[in-house]
Amino acid sequence: MSTTTRTRTTAVLAIATAAALALVGCTSSNDGIAAQYGSGSGQNYISGTGAVTEVAADERTDPIDFTAESMEGDRLSAADLRGDVVVINFWYASCPPCRAEAKHLNAVHDAFADDDHVQFIGVNVRDEAGTAKAFERKFGVDYPTVLDASNGTMQLALSGQIAPNAVPTTIVLDEKGRVAARVLGAVDGPGILKTLVSDELSGKAS
Repeated sequence: MSTTTRTRTTAVLAIATAAALALVGCTSSNDGIAAQYGSGSGQNYISGTGAVTEVAADERTDPIDFTAESMEGDRLSAADLRGDVVVINFWYASCPPCRAEAKHLNAVHDAFADDDHVQFIGVNVRDEAGTAKAFERKFGVDYPTVLDASNGTMQLALSGQIAPNAVPTTIVLDEKGRVAARVLGAVDGPGILKTLVSDELSGKAS
């Protein structure tokens, strides 16, 4: 293989790796995006159906482990959040379902605003800080966001038992830091997510 060919191959692999990281878990293959391209769609995301997956307490595996920094520079650690129910939402600014669900996520966040044992974290899988902050200002997002496009820390931490297989995806961690539930696709109202969080707080899921 010539030096030029090796260089070109390396560059292609690097681009492919970066793209996979930006949309890690969006689909088990690229069939969805390929189909959109073939049909002339410019959507460029795989949207879930809003299906809810719950994990029985006795079937939950190891706690999720992550350490990341919010856009405000605050350290977010899974270990520090033990004892809290944690809602993690994966999104990016130009994703239409992400924009549609923002008000519902805000409503659930506000419903538990006085409860110190419920924490929300946004995970932006694609944007730079300026774009992400503009989205948050427009939609009134009032909880910390991690910019995950460059290193995929949060996506990789949740790539095991129930991965964020679409954008958006919302995952609920129980008070032990284990995956308790996932909404695959847009949250289409505050009711289901509020119930998932309430069940963890009340111990109904145990």
